[in-house]
Amino acid sequence: MPLDLANPAYYINRELSWLEFNARVLEEAADASQPLLERLRFLCIFSSNLDEFFEIRVAGIKQQVENQSDQEGPDGLSPQEVFEAIQKRAHQLVARQYEIWRQEVEPLLRKNGILLCQRNDLTAEEREWAERYFTNEILPVLTPLAVDPSHPFPQVTNKSFNLIVTLRRPVSAHLAGFEIVQVPHNLPRLLTLPGSGPNRYRFTQLKEVIGLCLGSLFPGDEISDINGFRVTRNSDLYIDDEEAENLLQTVEEELRKRNRGNAVRLEIEESCPPEMEAFLLRALALKQADSYRHFEPLSFLHLLPVCSHEAFPQLRDRPWTPVIPKDLASHSDIFDILRRRDILLHHPFESFSLIVDLLQRAADDPGVLGIRMTLYRTGGDSPIVRALIRAAQNGKQVTALVEIKARFDEANNIVWARQMEEAGVHVVYGLLGLKTHCKMLEIIRRDPDRIRLYVHLGTGNYHTGTARLYTDLSLLTAREDLTKEVGTLFNILTGLSRFHGVHKLLVAPFQMAEAFHNLVATETAFARQGKPARIIAKMNALVDEEMIQALYRASAAGVRIDLIVRGICCLRPGIPGVSEHIRVVSIVGRFLEHSRIFYFANNGEPKIYLSSADWMPRNFYRRIEVAFPVEDPDIKKRLTNEILETYLSDCVKARVLQPDGSYLRLKPSAGKSPMQAQYHLRHLARAQLVFERPQDPGKISIVPQQRPTLPSPTESVSPVPEEPDLF
Repeated sequence: MPLDLANPAYYINRELSWLEFNARVLEEAADASQPLLERLRFLCIFSSNLDEFFEIRVAGIKQQVENQSDQEGPDGLSPQEVFEAIQKRAHQLVARQYEIWRQEVEPLLRKNGILLCQRNDLTAEEREWAERYFTNEILPVLTPLAVDPSHPFPQVTNKSFNLIVTLRRPVSAHLAGFEIVQVPHNLPRLLTLPGSGPNRYRFTQLKEVIGLCLGSLFPGDEISDINGFRVTRNSDLYIDDEEAENLLQTVEEELRKRNRGNAVRLEIEESCPPEMEAFLLRALALKQADSYRHFEPLSFLHLLPVCSHEAFPQLRDRPWTPVIPKDLASHSDIFDILRRRDILLHHPFESFSLIVDLLQRAADDPGVLGIRMTLYRTGGDSPIVRALIRAAQNGKQVTALVEIKARFDEANNIVWARQMEEAGVHVVYGLLGLKTHCKMLEIIRRDPDRIRLYVHLGTGNYHTGTARLYTDLSLLTAREDLTKEVGTLFNILTGLSRFHGVHKLLVAPFQMAEAFHNLVATETAFARQGKPARIIAKMNALVDEEMIQALYRASAAGVRIDLIVRGICCLRPGIPGVSEHIRVVSIVGRFLEHSRIFYFANNGEPKIYLSSADWMPRNFYRRIEVAFPVEDPDIKKRLTNEILETYLSDCVKARVLQPDGSYLRLKPSAGKSPMQAQYHLRHLARAQLVFERPQDPGKISIVPQQRPTLPSPTESVSPVPEEPDLF
């Protein structure tokens, strides 16, 4: 019978699915088997994620509600219903966050000699130090702002920490006045108190020192109350590319507005009186549901320095040093290797420094004629950008396609773009109305026999920092059929010419969605013919309604489908006759799962694509994205047997999506060893004999290591006693 694929019961709301992802992050903070400071780090990550969610997603939903939009999503929920469900679930999760902090993490920190002190907890010596620090470092940059009938409530900036001070003035002691004091953003939010030693560290927040000494800011007035609060504002940029005469200038103007967007959330201290809360809500045009009461700390992000404090290595995961594959480290000419075979690197298990080193060599190689690459996120101090600048200074033809609308990296990318332009790099800002999200590097080199193209295609950003924290894949190749298409695509992007088709690459927004639909349809047809059919797809998010419907049709035909979706998943598995052959797994662990892998069994001749794109409308239709095929037999075997099967075998960090939208955390079967994918992949990487030199990611040092005995990739592996950081 035909499937009713428009049934709202078949879909999970996007925003609520994201909140469940953040709930899985919170699970890691609650996991007592984690090192203590890693638990604290996950509390901080939870807060950071929630900030961005409110700044972008909740802000958009609130605008729909205010505009009285009644447009329903595939799940059948109206904007008002979505907003109410978000508020309910977000309040539950925040309450759970503080429960974990107060009942588990904070007591354990104290037990290990790490104390977070409030101003009333300070000793006489500490108070004396705090007063000196306030006078010398803080007072000069404080500016109190009065709030009264002649002074309206000030425009407090996005995510700033503020104190609202209630004063009683002697002249009219029966009247109370308010003052707003913003905690300076350019001073450290966490301070180490004097007397802290090797086994006992006492910290206090900057706002506690200000609260202790605030009387000196209001001489002659009596401070009757001090309350901390934090405001989250709409931070999305509203740019009409077609109306923007100068895109760079338009983005800069929008960035200046970001801190002044409409308020979407108020966070206040638990001790804040109800009348003060009501006053703040009125001043910010918010409702009671937008208010979140917190115990200390008001923002966990202030505690991030503790997570990486050098005094507590025993309370953190052991550092992981990415490896250099032996055959690459022992060979001085990577171009020679690429002329013979493709290279696949799995980060952060294998080092991203190879990509940096390749670009640095290309910048100085007299045989290199030109370099072209896309830049989406690069980091604050980027060796990638420095290499491009050096290449241009060395007389090479260098082109960088910079995406200046990369959310929350806009300012950073503008700085790099201007520096590159000044150095002679041709900087292009992409296509009208589309973000350039694909990750491509092309090196044009004159070899002894002819001019040849060398290409890097990746699933992650050219960012040396996140390359140590995110799992991503890099493919390096000199295969002419693939490099020629990359060159063609660069010409289309920089020359703004019409897309005239490629055969190997799947390129959004032109033909990627159609190509993936055809691949799913092919598996569906095989299943209907009684042939084995299988799809495995690993991505960050699955949202696109048409793709979900294609997967439902495939499942109904009997295709076995495994989806490894880290974050948002709007598909509902386990529906009889619709999605009963679909299994959805989410893995949240030490590293952020970021690689995208798409496997189609293809009747015994598998097709595998890697990509920077998720299956979301924005990736299919509003971005320049690339999915690239893997055709080397050895690399295909590695992706299938070593990587995908390892992730699908995880029973420690994996959570399985249930038909009701909840996630069930897997546990090892009785009598079987636990299988943890990220640990196992590190175990495989450790079998290689060369490690990246930690202090210089652009250099390689060869360090012989004893080769461990490796289990089969499909078998489970128990963490070894000397490596306690991942179980």
